[in-house]
Amino acid sequence: MTPHLRFAPSPTGYLHFGNLRTAVLNYLFARRYGGTFLLRLDDTDQERSTEAFAHQIREDLAWLGFTWDREARQSDRTDRYTAAAEQLKAAGRLYACFETPDELERRRKRQLASGRPPIYDRAALKLTSEERAKLTAEGRAPHWRFRLDNAGPGGGLQPEHTNVAWDDLIRGTQTVDLGSLSDPVLIRADGTFLYTFTSVVDDIDFGITHIIRGEDHVTNTGVQVDLFRALGATPPSFAHHALLTASGDLKMSKRSGDMALMGSRDLEPMAVASYVALIGTSDAIEPLRSMAQLAERLDLSHVSTSAARFDLQELRALNARFLHATPFAEVAERLIAMGVGGGEAFWLAVRGNVTVLADAKEWWDVVGGEISPVVEDVGFLATAAELLPAEPWTDATWGEWTGAVKTATGAKGRALFHPLRLALTARDSGPELKALLPLIGREKVLARLSGQTA
Repeated sequence: MTPHLRFAPSPTGYLHFGNLRTAVLNYLFARRYGGTFLLRLDDTDQERSTEAFAHQIREDLAWLGFTWDREARQSDRTDRYTAAAEQLKAAGRLYACFETPDELERRRKRQLASGRPPIYDRAALKLTSEERAKLTAEGRAPHWRFRLDNAGPGGGLQPEHTNVAWDDLIRGTQTVDLGSLSDPVLIRADGTFLYTFTSVVDDIDFGITHIIRGEDHVTNTGVQVDLFRALGATPPSFAHHALLTASGDLKMSKRSGDMALMGSRDLEPMAVASYVALIGTSDAIEPLRSMAQLAERLDLSHVSTSAARFDLQELRALNARFLHATPFAEVAERLIAMGVGGGEAFWLAVRGNVTVLADAKEWWDVVGGEISPVVEDVGFLATAAELLPAEPWTDATWGEWTGAVKTATGAKGRALFHPLRLALTARDSGPELKALLPLIGREKVLARLSGQTA
């Protein structure tokens, strides 16, 4: 069977690393097994959903290298949800309720005070047609609840509750006791539909076969499996991964902005994808170079059921590892766009010292721009200048030159190399000078050895 998967963000905030993990796992599963991938914008929350957020979500996914076979938005499918609601009403599974939020809260408090679970008691099912007509005449607009499959002939809860079970592809056998839950509201009093309902209707209509999402949806899954069946559909396979927790003071929220993906666009897309896919698994976290390679690595049985801690510094270190192994051809155009010259020789010289690609520009400024050299010992640098070989220079020039300086001054180790590095780069550390020296050139080297800005 060809798998059909989806990523269904709500455009009420920016894509963050927590929901990005869900997106990546769904995308990789679809690509590994030759399936399709749907981008569905769950925008039924009209107050908070914006086109700006939707646009940014698309941009972030495209930046990561995602392609999708189809895009849909729930706001375009209201007629379909209305038809599905009528189907449930006709089957006696969707019923009108007239309680106000205050009335429901008072009832809930009474239940808790008497030691009973705060589950909706299905009082609306006991209303007569006259009582419903009276409430309607009073101007009360009903909300609509889905009657879970745990009721006896009279509509009351069964003594033995109905359990919904499924074989979760990550968590193993999962069971939800429907008798411990209130009948969920599917339609608000203002006529708008809730996620629990619209998501199931969409998954049926688009033929979704696998749903990979966070563990916070496990209870929802029990309800939705019952809803799939009530609508005459076979539920898809489910996999619930543990949620990411943010390290330090960061917040894993699409509205906090702390962990928004758009704030980390200085990183390499495949480093980001590799990190969110492999964190919290039994696999080594390493930067893979393509989505195809990452898809081959995907094994849902390796995904831990324990929460994984997202560490931005760890991600940046992984990004550095990715760049350290990146050939020049993969970054050549981007380097040129940043105003970085020097070609492959420069990239190979500095790539081991960059965390993000923009760091290469800083080293190009050291090589080709002007710096204020740091002079520790004027006499030492003067001797070094006298011994500087004529061009052309090669990788061997640095060793030949420092060897001559060592012989003339007696300096060795740090006493030999550190003053030269400070004078030539104004930095305490950095790329090997044997590679940088030919790129800087003799004229600049002489000027810097004499303490001139060059």
